[in-house]
Amino acid sequence: MDKGLPFTICVVTAALLLRESSQAGEENDPEVLAAPKSDSRGAAEGLPTLTVTTILEDPYVMVRGAELEGYCMDLLGALAGMLRFQYRVKVVGDGQYGAVAAGGNWTGMIGEILRREADIAVAPLTVTSAREEVVSFTTPFLQTGIGILLRKDTASQDVSFFHFLSPFSKETWTALLFAYLLTCLCLFLVARLSPCEWNEPKNEENHFTFLNSLWFGAGALALQGATPRPQALSVRVIAVVWWLFTLALLAAYIANFTALLSSGSEQLPIQTFEDLVKQRNLEFGTLEGSSTFYYFKNSKNPIHQMIYEYMEKRREHVLVKTYQEAVQRVMDSNYAFIGESISQDLAAARHCNLIRAPEVIGARGFGIATTQASPWTKPLSIAVLKLRESGDLDYLRNKWWESSCLRQSRDRWGPLEPPALGGLFLTLGIGLALGVLAALAELSSSSRR
Repeated sequence: MDKGLPFTICVVTAALLLRESSQAGEENDPEVLAAPKSDSRGAAEGLPTLTVTTILEDPYVMVRGAELEGYCMDLLGALAGMLRFQYRVKVVGDGQYGAVAAGGNWTGMIGEILRREADIAVAPLTVTSAREEVVSFTTPFLQTGIGILLRKDTASQDVSFFHFLSPFSKETWTALLFAYLLTCLCLFLVARLSPCEWNEPKNEENHFTFLNSLWFGAGALALQGATPRPQALSVRVIAVVWWLFTLALLAAYIANFTALLSSGSEQLPIQTFEDLVKQRNLEFGTLEGSSTFYYFKNSKNPIHQMIYEYMEKRREHVLVKTYQEAVQRVMDSNYAFIGESISQDLAAARHCNLIRAPEVIGARGFGIATTQASPWTKPLSIAVLKLRESGDLDYLRNKWWESSCLRQSRDRWGPLEPPALGGLFLTLGIGLALGVLAALAELSSSSRR
């Protein structure tokens, strides 16, 4: 009995050590790391468990500690709560989205769905006709397109020598010049008509000559007082209206010019894909085997065909393996990345030295992929529509695409057009008319006396 007790203690101790080592091994297993914490209530209720394949891409799926988080993980959690299922998440083995390999087999997440290694794929997976032929997609949960990601210092052009004229359009400057000349002419004529403006009628002296009127108007534009000073009521009405006009105009100019300088929003030389093809300073490419690459391959547009031929001839040099590699290459070299516009918006929000070109082509959407005979396709589509109608998808979009850069677009801080200042010009016109009427009244009163 004395000999059996130590032996029993040794056996129990060894069993406990083996159990701890087994649990430590499970914690280091990437698949177990990616799996969410189990719900004891769900297990007790016998809810179905789905195997979900995804891909690591910021901000859709990211590793944080021992769990996964991101837009797709929040979406998956919301869907699981609505449709009452458990899920087990695994990261795609080859790190690919899904394309046809040389042997005719599918790679990436599409391949795992076809091989029944996963039930559904929740990731930024673009819905294409080729993929739709082999798997089924739900209603898109995100809308996107194809854009061009650039670095600001490689995309910006030299500042114009007359950049100080940028706050106003050419039409506005022309209208301002016309208003200045018209006001000075009215000052001259009203001062000649009004008897109160003559210094000494016997000497027939009047300080408001045409040149002095021009000088008076220019002094108001510079917010400086200028002689002569008006004496008649009619001339003072025109002067006050002109002062108010120049004060509001200068305030608009200074505000718009400051915004243009602070935002650095000079006109990009690369606005469209045609501009990208014509330039020779930047290399450009996309993700290897992505839907964007095959979009240009299948397009009949001549510009798109030129882009595909360029990427195909230099595929070893311009095609990248991952999205993170593409963003880093744009930041480090003269390289333009062609890819999903919504992902490029995120890169521009996270890296303030990046910018997306205005043109977006090939409108498309991200959907959840399932097997063609899966009973989950329609319920998942309905659940996605409900999340969109309730505003939950917009909430997730704002949550994970929050920008850390204080940038203003050129559309907001562009040159001011005449319609934006129409009320100001109208006020000036009314003031000039009132001044002329006052001068006529003064002339009539003097004639009666």
